[in-house]
Parts: sequence; C-alpha cells; structure tokens
Amino acid sequence: APAPTETYTRTQYCRWPCECPRSPPRCAAGVSLVTDGCDCCKTCARQRGQSCTEADTCDFHRGLYCDYSGDRPRYEIGVCAQIVGVGCVLNGVRYKNGETFQPNCKYNCTCINGAVGCVPMCTNSRPPLVWCPNPKLIKMAGKCCEQWICDDSRKIRKTSPRHISSAVYEGEDETWQKNCIVHTSPWSPCSKTCGLGISTRISNDNDQCRLLKESRLCNMRPCEVDITQHIKPGKKCLAVYRANEPMNYTISGCVSKSPYRPKYCGVCTDNRCCTPYKSKTIEVRFQCPDGTEFSWKIMWINACFCNLNCRNPNDIFADLAHYYDYSEIAN
Repeated sequence: APAPTETYTRTQYCRWPCECPRSPPRCAAGVSLVTDGCDCCKTCARQRGQSCTEADTCDFHRGLYCDYSGDRPRYEIGVCAQIVGVGCVLNGVRYKNGETFQPNCKYNCTCINGAVGCVPMCTNSRPPLVWCPNPKLIKMAGKCCEQWICDDSRKIRKTSPRHISSAVYEGEDETWQKNCIVHTSPWSPCSKTCGLGISTRISNDNDQCRLLKESRLCNMRPCEVDITQHIKPGKKCLAVYRANEPMNYTISGCVSKSPYRPKYCGVCTDNRCCTPYKSKTIEVRFQCPDGTEFSWKIMWINACFCNLNCRNPNDIFADLAHYYDYSEIAN
C-alpha cells in the first residue's frame, strides 16, 4: 500500500486588513526600509543569513532573495541568500555579487550585479583656521584620511587664479566637490589695531565650490585721535567711538564717492581692550584722480565690547581661541 501523505497546515504570516505601527522602524546603517511581503507595512529588510518568510522579505537592494530549499517540504521559512549574478571588477580585483569590500581605507564599497557602489569614509575633514593664507590637504603618517594644514610655502601654482589655494587644483575631484558642502569661515581680526587694515576669510560659497580667500578693509579706530579724552569721568573704558563729522575713505589717493560716519571700537585706560562683536560688510565705491573707479568691501562696525582677553593688542592671532564664540562677527 502506498505511504500516507503527510498533512500540515500552512502558517499564515500575513493578516488583512493591515495593522501597522504609527511610525516606521529605524533600520541600522545600510539596511533598507521596505514594504513587507504582505504589501502592508514598512519594515527593515532581512539581511544575508537571516530567516525570511512571505512577510519578512530580504533586502533586494543588496541582491538578496529568500531561499526556501532548506525547509522542504513546507517551504515556509527560508534564509536570505545572494542572487547568483554578475560579479564586479575594480582595479583588477574581482568581487562576488553582494560582496562588501574596501578598495582602500577611504571607501566602503558593495558589488551589486556588476555595479560598484561606494560610501566615503573620510567625511569629517574641515579647512584650517580663517587666517590660513594657503590651505592644503596632505597625507599624515599613520592616518588614512588627508588632513588640512596651512601651507605657508607660498608656492602657488602659476596656473591657479590669484588668491586661490593651489591644493584645490591638485588631485581628482572628490565626491564632496560634486555635492558641495558650503563652508564660510568667520572674518579674521583686523590686521591693524588702528588705521586701515585687512581682514580675511575663506569660503567655497561659489558656483565651482572652490575654496577662495576673500578680503575686506577694516579700521578699528583712527590712529590720529586720542580716544581717551572722550572717556566719561569716572569711567575706564569707551566701548564705541564715533566722529562728529562724516568722512571719506581714502585708498592710495582714491576717494570714496560717498561720505560715511563709521563707528570705531574705543579704548580703555586699564588692561582691557575693545574689539567688535557685531559687524557687517559694505561695498564702497572709490574714484581715482585719473577718473577710474573701483569697489572694495569694508568692515562696518555696529557694536564693540571691552574685555580682558587681550594680552598683546598687536597680536592679531591672540583672540582666535575666543573669536569663534561670537558668531555675530561673521555677518
């Protein structure tokens, strides 16, 4: 007599109508958020080697499928396995379909049916401090990711436009340049404590996402005026000084077309010094004796404060550690 056929009840993994949680689950990095096999709810896709059912689907973005061959004859619970597909070749090395690898320490890559997708590992590097004249990315001993340094060799390539870091033009275009992360540093302290000086910053806020050095004129206080005479009786400081009459800016004999009445930072009779904490940049048009005209960016001081953080008022780098605490300066 023939053997009796084994009977069993197939497990029902899907339930309708759908009952889903209010918010979808948060999946681990690299794990796809997909709709379950019941076509109901969002769920984290099962990964290679994990169990799968008609409800718990495998991560098809990684080329996985549910292999039920080990669950004969029920075919209810399977294991996520890699679809046998086309492998990948990168730099002469062959990788299997679904294989995750690092061609170097900078990238983590996955082979998916002949195509290689990579995620950059070096993402935390930032340009150096604002006063750096020539920022450059270099390889550091014992470290994978390049580090920004301040290259003061001044050996700028002749093909580079003026005021542009030569390092920007060296090497291949990295991913961050194609998907530009805009970074603009605060303006540096003025190069002079009195009279006309220069303030600089670096920024890649342009169409080419190139790191450019920008400059503006600054005048902390007039050199020819004794501001201490304007300090009120009983006080030791005058935070802001402003002349009574408007004046014209002058650069190399060229005079601003409009008069201005700027504010200056004052002085103290004790050990404190006065520095700007609110400023903006204005565009001033100049006219020269020969009739030519040009424009210059100039720092316009709105408010100053007096503090004890100035050990040496002539050292423009002395305040850098505290400078970034006042974000208003970058306006």
